[in-house]
Amino acid sequence: MSSTPGGAATAEQVAAAFSDNKLAQVLYHDWEAQTYDDKWSISFDERCVDYARDRFHAITGTPDPLPYGTALELGAGTGFFSLNLKRAGILDEVHVTDLSPGMVEAARANAESLGFTVQGRVADAERIPYDDNTFDIVVGHAVIHHIPDVEAAFREILRVLKPGGRFVIAGEPTTVGDWYARQLGRVTWKATTAITHLPPLRDAWAKDREALDESSRAAALEAVVDLHTFDPQALARTAFLAGAVGVRTRTEELTAAFLGWPVRTFEAAVKPGALGWGWARFAYGSWKRLSAVDRVLARAVPARFFYNVGITGVKPG
Repeated sequence: MSSTPGGAATAEQVAAAFSDNKLAQVLYHDWEAQTYDDKWSISFDERCVDYARDRFHAITGTPDPLPYGTALELGAGTGFFSLNLKRAGILDEVHVTDLSPGMVEAARANAESLGFTVQGRVADAERIPYDDNTFDIVVGHAVIHHIPDVEAAFREILRVLKPGGRFVIAGEPTTVGDWYARQLGRVTWKATTAITHLPPLRDAWAKDREALDESSRAAALEAVVDLHTFDPQALARTAFLAGAVGVRTRTEELTAAFLGWPVRTFEAAVKPGALGWGWARFAYGSWKRLSAVDRVLARAVPARFFYNVGITGVKPG
């Protein structure tokens, strides 16, 4: 089953997806593919190159020589993480996989617009369609919380890695962080949609009713496709049980998340085009400043209270 030609899922399709998680994953991410970069202010310029590089180095501590020769991004979406890491000089040859055909095509198109080619396959992360010992590194961003069997996915990642190869997964929600992020999102959505529909603001800022209905269906599916939140220690244990060595987790975003989630929700709730790249740079600059505060707070605040957790590990041998 696929979405309508315009990309929006019907109410009937959403209802069917509640009893079929794989369908929900494909439907939701196909739906998101054409607008995902705008929704999350994703780009492939200095701002996002720096973000991807900084996340990678924070998680790994840069222990290996760069660049990695052959790389796979798992659940690549539109290619945000791997393409920006390639632009940063961390990855060389990039392959992408995603359960959503729409996302694979979007990643290919983004790569082409940047002047290089990536190999892409539609694939389930629990059954990666590559041979053993293929890649020097596997990366992912905000992906494993969508995968039903996380330990099985780690085993597959380790299978396709070369001996001594590394995986780096960034941007996964912690259990505590996900709770407060969702509360902030709900409050911001209600306030923004109410205020922007006031007569003086409606024409310039308010989404029309059809767009709001589509957003509501997207929110309903999001609750289906987001399967997990993580305790950092338990996540590390899962990777270890799958066979990884040198496992390390790193948490980020505390005060930055208290800014970031209202900002992201506000961006999704207003009329497309109402906000420009000036807004995106302001939001990112504010996030960077608060992230610096969070690095200080990390010396005293337990890791489980931060919003994001990243994890890295190595295939034995």
